[in-house]
Order: sequence, then structure tokens, then C-alpha cells
Amino acid sequence: MAGLGQRAPRAKASKATGQKAPGVRLHLASLSPARKETLERVGITPVLLPHEVDEQALVAQARDRGVSDPSEFVQMLAEAKARDACERADVTGLVLGGDSMFAVDGEVFGKPHTPDVARERWLRQRGQEGVLHSGHSLVHCVNGKIVASAGGPTATTVRFAEDLTDQEIDAYIATEEPLQVAGAFTIDAKGAGFIESIDGDPYTVVGLSVSKLRQLVRQLGFSFTDLWDY
Repeated sequence: MAGLGQRAPRAKASKATGQKAPGVRLHLASLSPARKETLERVGITPVLLPHEVDEQALVAQARDRGVSDPSEFVQMLAEAKARDACERADVTGLVLGGDSMFAVDGEVFGKPHTPDVARERWLRQRGQEGVLHSGHSLVHCVNGKIVASAGGPTATTVRFAEDLTDQEIDAYIATEEPLQVAGAFTIDAKGAGFIESIDGDPYTVVGLSVSKLRQLVRQLGFSFTDLWDY
């Protein structure tokens, strides 16, 4: 699905009406409900684009090359998703790719997918802290061709409650909420009660740092407010 043109003029409020000029459309190369809802909460309704990136294969290849830093993994995957979605959908506009991983004691975790894996991780991270890494890649596409790009990872430290019981862990896993999220937890839904504190940008934990997105939009020569709905 195409956006609203290559690059719109910077939005300027009309003294007479208070309205602003049309902005550029943001496309999200992710089907993550959390990223979509984050954007909608800050006034941006993205066009959702699928991607066909084999994440496990890319991570395996990166490990073979000696990559071990989670920030490198998430940024690599974010860039791959943005590129793939831009080219596959023949997009004109801005395309945002993202990815997240959670690291505890230097070990990197993605989505657990199964209840057994989720429970194993929760038993390990109970009373501990870890770092949620989120990658961000924003590309300016014109007819499916990338003309400019900007990106970078962010990281936030999360500390979990020490008094979390086995029964609470089992009940949380039974909701299936933690199965498809990095680190097997959420900060904006049922998992919020199990988080004692965070150090850093809370939106990074959701998987999309809004402040980082604003920086990237500006780097590509656009205004963040151009992305707002009218």
C-alpha cells in the first residue's frame, strides 16, 4: 500500500484555521499490536506492512560471524524488516522496522513461543534485572526504492519483583500473553504488576521508543508532527 507522496512540505499551522498541511505517511513493518497501539496513542495511525524476513536465520548467520551484542541483533533485524517491507510493497513514504530482545546476565532472549520456555525464563528472572533492547530502522522509500535511512537501538533496564510466586507465574503464562513478546513479559498489560522498576525509556520496553522515532524522522528531513493524524 502506498503512502501520501514522496515528501510533503513541512507542516505549518494556518493563522486563520489552526490547521496544518498534510504530512508524510508512516508505514510500520511489523504486525506487533504493541507497536501499533503505541503509535496510535501518540497520534499516529500507521499503515501496516508485512515482511518476510527469516529472523532465526539472520540471527544464526550473525552468531556465525561472531555477533553477540543484543543491540546489534535487534538493529540488524529492524533494518532487514524495513528494507523488505519497502521493496515488497512498492511503498512511497516512511517505513519503520523494529525488533526487540531481552538480555539477562548477558544471555539474549527473544520470544519464548511455548509455555515451558516462558516458565523457565520467569523462574530465572524473578527478583532479577535484565535489559530490553529495541532496534529502530526508518527508511524513506519512493516507489519501493530506499532513498535515505536512519536508525539505532535503545535499551532500558527492567527489574522484576522478588516476591513473585510460582502460582502467579503459572497464571500469567496461562493467559498466553508472554508467549509472543521478547523476554516473556509486557509492561503495558497483565505483566505490569510483576515489574518493580525500570531505568530508561518505558516505550523501549514496549518495542518502539517514541523519542527515538522523532529523532530518526528529523534525521531524514521531516517533522515528527507531520506524522500526526488530522
